[in-house]
Amino acid sequence: MKKQKMYWLIGLLMSMATVENWSAGQAWAIGEDVDAELAAPFQVQYFDLSQVRLLDGPFQRAMEHNSEWLLSLEPDRFLAWFRKEAGLEPKGEVYGGWESQSVAGHSLGHYMSACAMMYAATGEPEYKKRTDYIVDELALVQETNGDGYMSAFPNGRQAMAEVKRGEIRSAGFDLNGIWVPWYTQHKLMAGLSDIYRYTQNPKALAVWKQHADWIESIVGGLTEEQWQKMLDCEHGGMNESFAELYSVTGDERYLTLAQKFYHKRILEPLSRRENSLIGVHANTQVPKAIGAARIYEVTGLEKFHTIANYFWDTVVHHFTYANGGNSAGEYFGRPDILGERMNDTTETCNTYNMLKLTRHLYSWDPQASYMDYYECALLNHILTHQHPDRGGALVYKGFLDMPARKGYSHPTESFWCCVGTGMENHTKYANTIFAYAPETLYVNLFISAELNWSARGITVRQKTELPTGEKTTLTFRCEKPTRLTLKVRQPAWAKTMTLAVKSQPQDIMINTEGYLTLTRTFKDGDIVTLTTPLELHVATLPDRPDRTAFLYGPTLLATVLKDGQKPPSLVSEKAGSILAALKPAGPLRFTSETLAYQVEQGRVKPCSLEMIPLYQIADQPYTVYMDVFTPQQWEQEKEKYAAEQERLKILEAASTDILYLGQMQPERDHNLTSEQSGAGQFMGRKWRDSYEGWFEFDMKVDPDKAMDLICTYWGSDGGQRRFDIMVDGTKIATQILNNNKPGEFFDVTYALPEKLTRGKTKVRVRAQALPGNIAGGMFEARTIRRGMIE
Repeated sequence: MKKQKMYWLIGLLMSMATVENWSAGQAWAIGEDVDAELAAPFQVQYFDLSQVRLLDGPFQRAMEHNSEWLLSLEPDRFLAWFRKEAGLEPKGEVYGGWESQSVAGHSLGHYMSACAMMYAATGEPEYKKRTDYIVDELALVQETNGDGYMSAFPNGRQAMAEVKRGEIRSAGFDLNGIWVPWYTQHKLMAGLSDIYRYTQNPKALAVWKQHADWIESIVGGLTEEQWQKMLDCEHGGMNESFAELYSVTGDERYLTLAQKFYHKRILEPLSRRENSLIGVHANTQVPKAIGAARIYEVTGLEKFHTIANYFWDTVVHHFTYANGGNSAGEYFGRPDILGERMNDTTETCNTYNMLKLTRHLYSWDPQASYMDYYECALLNHILTHQHPDRGGALVYKGFLDMPARKGYSHPTESFWCCVGTGMENHTKYANTIFAYAPETLYVNLFISAELNWSARGITVRQKTELPTGEKTTLTFRCEKPTRLTLKVRQPAWAKTMTLAVKSQPQDIMINTEGYLTLTRTFKDGDIVTLTTPLELHVATLPDRPDRTAFLYGPTLLATVLKDGQKPPSLVSEKAGSILAALKPAGPLRFTSETLAYQVEQGRVKPCSLEMIPLYQIADQPYTVYMDVFTPQQWEQEKEKYAAEQERLKILEAASTDILYLGQMQPERDHNLTSEQSGAGQFMGRKWRDSYEGWFEFDMKVDPDKAMDLICTYWGSDGGQRRFDIMVDGTKIATQILNNNKPGEFFDVTYALPEKLTRGKTKVRVRAQALPGNIAGGMFEARTIRRGMIE
């Protein structure tokens, strides 16, 4: 058998979760000619979504809310600019938000995936009807274009023609004037892949291949240097899509392209187990690791295995917060330095992708620790990012800010990246609850669901009280008595776990993988009862062991705040006494009248505390983390703490706008443009500068008040750093950075002439480098009402 054919069969079998003909610990058993060294050693497989149905509980309700929203959306509105760019008349008005900008089209890819998975998860024919229609429309767009091209972003053909000629321009999130075009193409190909997999529509594969061939025609002739320059622009999981297409078709061209989408600056160090993630945009990197995992699975090349494993380990153990999410302001900071970065925390897309990566790693090595992470992130981040009472209202980031308030998307006018991944998040809760190996069933997640293991003639109905109660039951329906090994994950948060069969306790030890293991002949009607005691426990930050989050079993709790209230401080002698002071006040609700202190009008006062699950919080302000002091520390710190909290409160009240420089979304929100400018990170904060160029941005002002502009710099910056600060074309100051305040950040206040702000709601601020100099680095810009801060 030729290797090409072998890989095609491997990929085909991998996409068919019900297939049992495989050998754990080797390659898929597909015939005598399999070379086991050339394929990943899968230890377990996942059941197809069509084999698992969610039962009543918070995850099923979230999926139902998502379903209602997906069915309210109109495919023709997603397709509008695809048709327009092909010269066809749009059949609907394009949606708002990012869909009406140059990243147009990414949401269609997510919608395709979500509808395909929802069809598998529910059997509702309307979802297949919609995916079939979308595929037909995209095929028509390709036919009209004549070369396999299909894109929604304006001027895409012109930009890609330049790329083909090797004329490549990028500042990190744009490629020749188009916002992340390869990122968008990845979403489209992933959507076609999911339609092909979950609805068995062969036309989806044909459209996918034609589009892939067009991409090859664009990038096939690039030099290595041109490739790497192009890959500095965010490109999603293009490596994954081509590896997946190779696994389906066996066409070596697609494997070559998968390996060409290899961003050396990030991936080469990871292949040597070196951390290349400090200061980089977080979600730009996770899909690269997923693609590496997929390449490993179809080639067996150990380099890609190392990349995927080391990436996961680094992110989970050195960049992850209590909700399973990572990043602040969308960027990784320094490893284990999390407490100083509590703004715009834990972008949802990152966790969506980290869960995808976790599934790959677990299938190679089924350790309970992978599923401990998966459970935490699924419950405390993914479930949490949808409004608990409605679909189409999704949170981008900011979950763990101190304080935080969830900012929800509009169902038709937002379509941020985390709205797109959100469409998918709430369709596939069932895909990792169970897994299997020959003669073995794994129970990974305690979510009420029913598994139809048709190949074995077994149905398993899991009903759980978690996360509010301790009991879980597994009821077996068997066509005939079946010998089976049952492996149940003992969660890391549970000190003990017991297992009983037909009410008879079983003396079972936890194995080295972290599972309770029971081997027996299961008969129709057998009931396995699991008891997992729930307790309060804490999670702290590695660089701030006093900054504390609280969990009850797997559930992350949040302290409900009033409007304008800052996070309280907790005063306790030790962690045990903190937990003892929290009293149960209902299901997943805890209160205390003795722990918390609050700053009010510059004075420290005791206050009451109420904690509920983060996933239940909708519109009220809250905080997850709170700082803990011993009584002795509190006496020393409270005056200083109160003064600083009051200063921040006054500053926030005085501010009309704030921009965090160097961060993608804040810069886009403030319409930042630049010339010869770059961005980076230092001490956990992002900055922007420009060598002999400029950067400028919009800032809100009060039309009726005198205003000041405050800019933040690093006090040890020096060298040729002289630049003008200009507002609406008028110079208001010349700034020189020359070791102004060594070793610390400092602020400079610039008075804005009233003639520049009177009657306006915003102004244009520019940092213009003097000849031969650098403008910046600037970390933060803020406009405030003059006179409100001394």
